[in-house]
This record gives sequence, structure tokens and C-alpha cells, in this order.
Amino acid sequence: MLRVDLNCDMGEGFGVYSAGSDHELMKYITSANIACGFHAGDAATIRRTVKLALANKVAIGAHPGLPDLAGFGRRVMAITPEEAYELTVYQLGAVQAFARSEGGAVAHVKPHGALYNMAAKNRALADAIAEAVNRVDPSLLLFGLAGSELIQAGAAIGLRTVSEVFADRSYESDGSLTPRETEGAVIADPARAAEQTIKMIRDGEVRTRQHSPFILQADTVCVHGDTPGAVEHVIRLRAALEAAGITVQRAGV
Repeated sequence: MLRVDLNCDMGEGFGVYSAGSDHELMKYITSANIACGFHAGDAATIRRTVKLALANKVAIGAHPGLPDLAGFGRRVMAITPEEAYELTVYQLGAVQAFARSEGGAVAHVKPHGALYNMAAKNRALADAIAEAVNRVDPSLLLFGLAGSELIQAGAAIGLRTVSEVFADRSYESDGSLTPRETEGAVIADPARAAEQTIKMIRDGEVRTRQHSPFILQADTVCVHGDTPGAVEHVIRLRAALEAAGITVQRAGV
């Protein structure tokens, strides 16, 4: 039986600023990646998003990013493996504390934005992030780009890894995501996004921007909460998955 987790980045507002449609999106996903305060989020937002996830029986994940609020964590920064370790432990601890205080628990960790993409290719950074997760709680799932260094680093240290694919992003021939500044990097058409996702789950491959196939494993699918029409995207994606006989359930169960 084919099955897949459906995750979304959430809690990415701060202060008086809100981002995304978390209340609506939470009804259709199975895992929430909650911003930890570096690229977005703050104490009140983390707590509110944790409570929302618990109310909807959605798995809670920590979504650590680079300390770049102005750039939403999507700008590359030169950091050392030691810094990657420390910022992961720090941010994971914040979400973990709020989850416990509300009667829940963190289930997974997924790096955000530039940190995610850096760890996908840089083994030293990947090892540092995996070590941080392992030392805080070795039972946590580590989400990473399918086929990436982060998935390999997590597996090497004994963590349970979850290979992630993206419904609303195009791919390059090496399996990396097309840079956002490139035309066509974000897939705006819900039908096309659903078609790509089903192919990744069923066939284990994606058609890249260079028109070549890339083989991958699809354990969880990401939909971005800040994509225009995100709610429509996730509603149509979930319906398409279920119509294709693919069970949507949280990772690790």
C-alpha cells in the first residue's frame, strides 16, 4: 500500500505580522514544521502553532533556520559546522519546550530554506545537524531532501530519516531544487503539482527542468504555506493523492 506524509512549514509570522493560512492548512496536512524564531516565528507564534497542531492531531516538527529574519532564512550564509550544530540545538529546544508545556512532543526536525539546501550538499553541515538532533533526542525523525547528504548523515548516525519531495517546486538534474530566482522554480498550477507528486510516490522519480528523470524516494511531501493559493494547493493535492489510492498519514507510524 502506498502511503505518504504531507507536511507544511508553519508559524512563520512574528509579532503583529502573520504569514500563511495555518488554521486552514492544518486541516489537511499530517506534519507541521514550526519556525523556531531565527528565520521567522517568536515565542507567542510558536506556542499558538503548537496548540493548533495538537488540536488538529498533526505531528509537531521543529523547523530551524539561519539567523536571517530579513531574508526569511533563504539567503546563504557562511556558517561553520559548529554553528550549524548550535543553532539546531537552540531552536529545537525552543519548540520542544513549548510542545511539552502544552502536553505534546516534537516528532521531527526539518531545516529551513538556505540551511536545508546547504545541508543537502555539504556533508560537514549535514553531519553537524544530524548530531545535534541525535544528542537532543535520538528518537526524533530527521526530514531532508530525498537523496541528499542530510539524509545520508542522519542514517549514518542511526537516526530515522524521512526523504522529502516537493509538490510545488521544480528539480534540477542533480536532484536539487531549482533556485527560487529561476523562472519556473515554483509550480503554481495545483494540477501539475499533484501530477508531479503522484509520479514521485508511484514511480520513485521526478522529471527535472532539464527534462531528465531523477530517481528518488518519497516519504513525505512538502507544500509551502507561503505559496500563492496554498490552501487550494493542499486541498487539491490531498484529494488527488487519495483518489490515486495513496494513504496520507504522518511519518514514522
